[in-house]
Order: sequence, then C-alpha cells, then structure tokens
Amino acid sequence: MSKEITSREQDYSQWYNDLILKGSLADYSAVRGCMVIKPYGFALWENMRDVLDRMFKETGHQNAYFPLFIPKSLFEAEEKNAEGFAKECAVVTHYRLKTDPDNKGKLIVDPEARLEEELVVRPTSEAIIWNTYKSWIQSYRDLPILVNQWANVVRWEMRTRLFLRTAEFLWQEGHTAHATKEEAVEETVKMLDVYADFVENWMAVPVIKGVKTPNERFAGAEDTYCIEAMMQDGKALQAGTSHFLGQNFAKAFDVKFSDRNNKLEYVWATSWGVSTRLIGALVMAHSDDDGLILPPRIAPIQVVIVPIYKGEDQKAKIDEHVQQLVAELKALGITVKYDDNDNTRPGWKFAEYEMKGVPVRIALGLRDLENNVAEVARRDTKEKNTVSLDGLSAYIKQLLEDIQQNIFNKAKQFRDERITPANSWDEFINLLDTKGGFISAHWDGTGETEEKIKELTKATIRCIPLNNVQEEGSCILTGKPSTQRVLFARAY
Repeated sequence: MSKEITSREQDYSQWYNDLILKGSLADYSAVRGCMVIKPYGFALWENMRDVLDRMFKETGHQNAYFPLFIPKSLFEAEEKNAEGFAKECAVVTHYRLKTDPDNKGKLIVDPEARLEEELVVRPTSEAIIWNTYKSWIQSYRDLPILVNQWANVVRWEMRTRLFLRTAEFLWQEGHTAHATKEEAVEETVKMLDVYADFVENWMAVPVIKGVKTPNERFAGAEDTYCIEAMMQDGKALQAGTSHFLGQNFAKAFDVKFSDRNNKLEYVWATSWGVSTRLIGALVMAHSDDDGLILPPRIAPIQVVIVPIYKGEDQKAKIDEHVQQLVAELKALGITVKYDDNDNTRPGWKFAEYEMKGVPVRIALGLRDLENNVAEVARRDTKEKNTVSLDGLSAYIKQLLEDIQQNIFNKAKQFRDERITPANSWDEFINLLDTKGGFISAHWDGTGETEEKIKELTKATIRCIPLNNVQEEGSCILTGKPSTQRVLFARAY
C-alpha cells in the first residue's frame, strides 16, 4: 500500500480524500465549500459528459442554456420547489461595490445599488425554464420540447465533501414538456434507463433502479425515479434521478397548449439530472489502497507507455518502436500516453500512474526490444505479463475490455453480497451496524414510520425497486401490514 494514502480500513473518509487529492482529480479552493477540478479530473468529467451528451442526442434531446440567475418571484411560483430548496439558496441583492470612504484599501457593497428584485443563484432551473416555455408553447404542434442543459448550480451546503457534496457543482439537467401524462411518464423512465446504461456500462458501477418514497421525492415532483449504487464502505449513493413533474410547473407558470380538439390543457413535464457526484461514486466503488482504479471506457488515459533505457542511443531505438505502437493504438480508438520525460525515474512513473488509475501500463526496454516483447501491467488486478510485440495493439484492445468487465463484475459481486433481507427490528439494527449495504425490509408505507426509522438509525429508504415483488409482511418497526419490501441503507 502506498504510504501516501490512508487505508480504507483505517479511515474510509480520509482514504477517499487522499485519492481525490493525490490522484489529481480536484483540490480545495479559497471559496468555502467549493472545489477546483484539476485537469485530470476535468478530463474524466469531459469523457463522462461526452458519452452522456451523445446518449441524450440519440434519444432526441437538444442542448440549450438558461440564465444562472432566477428572479425570486419566479423561484417562489412553485411552492413545493421553492420550499425544498430555500435553505440552500445563495441570493444576489446588490450589483455594485465601491471604495470604503473610511478605508481606501477596502471595498464595500454600494447601498444605492440594491436590485429591485433579488436574484436566486440557480440551485435547479425548473422555474426559469418553465417561465420561458410559456412563450414557446401555444399548440400541440409545439410539443414535445426535449431540452438538456449542461451547467453549474449552487446549493449552499453546510457540510461539504469533494465531488459528493459541494456548494457549487457541475451537472446536466434535462427539462421536457409533453402533451400527455403517458408521454411524460415514458420520458421519465426512458431517461432513468439512459442513466443506468451509462453508469453500468461505462462507469462499471451496478445500480438498482427504483422510485423514491413521497418523503424523498424531488420538491415539486409527482414521482422521482432513481438509480442507487453501493460504495465499498457499505453505504448507498444516489447516482441519478429522473422526475415526473406532472402539471405542477405548468400550472405554476400557466403553461397551456391547444390540443388536437382545440381544447386548452396544461402541459406535462419531466426533469432529470446527474452531476460531478458521479466522479465520487466512481472513486468509492472501484479504487483500492494504492490509488484510483478507473474503468477503461472513461479513463482520461487508457494506456501509458514507460521507456526504460540508459543513454540516448537506447532511447532512440525504443522511441522508434513506440511511435509505431502509439499509432496502432490510436487507430484502434485507444487513448495512449508515451511518458518519456527524463525528469523522473521509471519506478516513480509506475507509482504515479497506479495512483491515477491508468488501466494499462506498458514498460519497454532495449532488452525487451531484442526479445520482441513488452511488459504489460493491468491496474485492476496488478497482474504483469510479458507479451509479444507482434499483435500487441490488438492484445491491449481486448485487455481493456476484459478490465472493464472485471471491474464491473467485482463491484456487482460486492453489491449483491450486501443486499440482505431483515424480518425484525433487531435483525435490521444488527445488519445496519455489522454488515451495512442494502437491507430489504417491510415498511408500512407511512411517512411517519419512515422518518422514525431515519431518526433512530440514520438509515433511509433508498428506493422501492421497479417491478418489485409483491409480498405480504409486517413493517419492521410498527408491525403493521405491508405489501412489499423496500431497500433501506445509510447513505451519502
């Protein structure tokens, strides 16, 4: 284990922070609760963003951009939404600073530059978007509107954590408008499936698709669908949400359309989003005590080549062969870096790329060239193999697919082993304290019981799984009748 990283067993929280900082994903900033995403971390986000953006466009969505600032009166229009986010809002009240007359070196807010209406810094964009949609929608011919926005949002969190919970973060938010309830529900489920596809097949993180309880719904939604993932400490993490908003925002902003019978109807709505929190999920689901482990499909660097040589003559011979190998790998769509920087030794480079989670490392020396082989190391299992240079690029392409699948299989086995039924309160408490993970248990369906369990255990209902098996039983806390099990867990 690297001496620079705290072990998971010793302090899971510190282990996570160590990986973020030493893996060059992010850094702390001078702004309370905000982070700096470093180039390597932003490259990871760009890869994730590009895949999702393509998936959105393949399902008919287009990108747009709406203002960062929302007039307070618009924000107040949908009461549940406003109430749900009120405590996290940053608010702009003035538009100018001036020099302090009593201290020329200081700036103060100009009291004469107060805004006529205060502006909420975007915590989510339903209000400003639905106010805009009012002028875009008159007839059924204007529907559906399938819009996505890549943006930053601000939620003034009191307790922050890199990527998982910061005062400002990056995300995408889809906002769609439909003529019928059935279309809107179909859209909500479709986008949940897109998220699950991305998180499982690109991030290699298994998820459970489900619906939130009324207590856990997005403020202003009729239903919130979610994907829930399991981290290595047995805690759950909400990896994405898709909301059926009903006609709540259409009614709040008076967005109506003439249907095919020329009858005025309120529009049906959805919204859905994932954020840079996914990077936190990626780190916690796969990494080990030696650094990051990144799935090849979204890793910023898939393959690194490190030359081992003495003198420029040896390096020149290695360079010539590596140039050909790099060209072959790039032709196969593989992201490759040739690190021939002579400021650091090969051993330091090996440790650095292990820390950064680069899936495959190739070491090549003069003796290797003479033997027509290279040393190939995979990050996920740390196996090293001597591989012929003939057909090496094809070997690497297949190896990257094997690594992707192995990372997913390992995470899925870990998750599946931590989905446990509980049939009594004592069993529930024992599982929470000793094993963690998802606990499948009966609940009487009331918000009061849900809140009481949360108060007593800090465990919440993560979701009611889609296509859940109906089963008669008794609530673990109250003993009242229940028709199905739900998934509880402590969570981030």
